[in-house]
Amino acid sequence: MTTSAVLARIRLNPFSRDVQRDLRDATQMHKTLMRLVPDNLGDTPRRDTGLLFRLDETDGAGTLLVQATTALDPARLPDGYGHTQVKDLTGMFTALRRGLPVRYRITVNPAKRARLPLEQKNKRGRVVPLSGADADAWWIRKATAAGLHLTGLLPTPQRPVRPRGAGATAMRHSLIRYDGTATITDPDTLAQTLVTGIGRGKSYGAGLLSLAPAAGTEQAEH
Repeated sequence: MTTSAVLARIRLNPFSRDVQRDLRDATQMHKTLMRLVPDNLGDTPRRDTGLLFRLDETDGAGTLLVQATTALDPARLPDGYGHTQVKDLTGMFTALRRGLPVRYRITVNPAKRARLPLEQKNKRGRVVPLSGADADAWWIRKATAAGLHLTGLLPTPQRPVRPRGAGATAMRHSLIRYDGTATITDPDTLAQTLVTGIGRGKSYGAGLLSLAPAAGTEQAEH
């Protein structure tokens, strides 16, 4: 069965008050982007629609990549939010094959659950963010499980995000962007991972894996 998804690329308007608010507030950003998908989807609409997003900032400008397995409607974004282009990713999924070299980008929330003393074995330890070599090792493990053999990685720490509002968790999400090169080892697993995302913090800009052709190869860009 062919995997499919759509990708919206939103070139943000830095003068929009809605954009300025969302860049300050991860919870509001999530709410704004969920407007792109249909209403009345039940209790877990982000998971059910496979909505993932990533903020890429270059030269002072910002671009949001938003991916979902359902239709995305840019007309539902706030007026003046930005310029949006939507494309179908079916071609990218069909182009995946074992041994194909690719370039990748992903922002992740590397973390582990702290171990507790034996007398507290029935309780769950708090989630601890990882950094440095520990974060790199975490990403290598996740990439390998996703069907990629990494041949290069460059970590770039991002601004941490913290959910806000009534009932929001107090956990701060520490984000790291990884850019690099890889070779596909398991196309089927990779296709599924591209749809479901990687790691924690998917509601706050983590987990969206993008692929592009490596030099000398032909592949639909994501």
